[in-house]
Amino acid sequence: MRLIFIFLFFMVFIDAKDYTQHSRVQAFIENISQEYKIDKGYLQKLFSNVKVYKTPLKIYALKSKNNTTKVKSAKKKKRTFRHGSWDRYSRLKINPSRVKQGVQFIQKHQKTFNDVEKTYGVPKEYVAAIIGIETVYGGDVGSYLVFDNLVTLAFEKNRRNAFFKKELKKFLLLSQKEKFNPRNVKGSYAGAIGLGQFMPSNYEAYGVDQNKDGRITLQKAEDAIASVANYIKKNGWRTGEYVATRVSYEGKRFRRLKTGYRTLYNRKNLKGITPKKPWAYDGKVRLIKLDKKEYDELWYGAKNFFVITRYNHSSYYAMSVHQLAQKIKKKLDEN
Repeated sequence: MRLIFIFLFFMVFIDAKDYTQHSRVQAFIENISQEYKIDKGYLQKLFSNVKVYKTPLKIYALKSKNNTTKVKSAKKKKRTFRHGSWDRYSRLKINPSRVKQGVQFIQKHQKTFNDVEKTYGVPKEYVAAIIGIETVYGGDVGSYLVFDNLVTLAFEKNRRNAFFKKELKKFLLLSQKEKFNPRNVKGSYAGAIGLGQFMPSNYEAYGVDQNKDGRITLQKAEDAIASVANYIKKNGWRTGEYVATRVSYEGKRFRRLKTGYRTLYNRKNLKGITPKKPWAYDGKVRLIKLDKKEYDELWYGAKNFFVITRYNHSSYYAMSVHQLAQKIKKKLDEN
């Protein structure tokens, strides 16, 4: 058992590294120290002992010429397509346990959800669904040390160095403003923090001190709930409007028109595509296709559906939020 643990330990990160030996890091420290008035000695100490995470580096690896060649050659080969991607995705995101936990989460923080819904106009079930999908209502906020991870991604070669350098800068400023030790915070492989998995730069734009303790702490449910609602509202949520509805079409597989959250259609031009139940929405719609094992499920996505994709740029993500929210709402109404 001990040998297995040691093996897994080294699979996650390399030995600690002294980043103060690198000229690029010294320039970064100098800049941060001057711009944010952070003690240079304190920063030198922070950067002198950093765990270098391997898994995030693999995820954001640079694309080599060899990789490009392999992709091109793979395209030439005849591929067998296996349907059922939505079946697999939805089983992970919208299962009975996630629904039950969502109901309990709302009931536990009922006052906060009521106040937040009144302030931002975003239904409680959608805020809860986002937190449920992001971190299982706070049960899995990530196991990576955020500072070490951001340093790794900012200064070890990968395709998003510039982005993570900005996030590291914001994280250090945030640690000063909110008065926490940057070495003690854990998050995702990308450096996202708290129940709603905000990147450090999103704290400033969307973070809310809902519990009025003088700090924005997204590891606390009250602040996380309000901050997620604020994010959704500021990205264009329309209170009282539809999100999505399932539609019918001829056949089992839909290939006639382009699908996805980026493409808009006037409903009058979508001949042969009809909502399965009354849907009083006059705006343009997106066609959202869910690939199931036996057939394609097709949906109309409204403006609010697009707003959810601002949180995560994926039609499947937005649909999982919508369907989980609807199941949570149904259970709440039954109670």
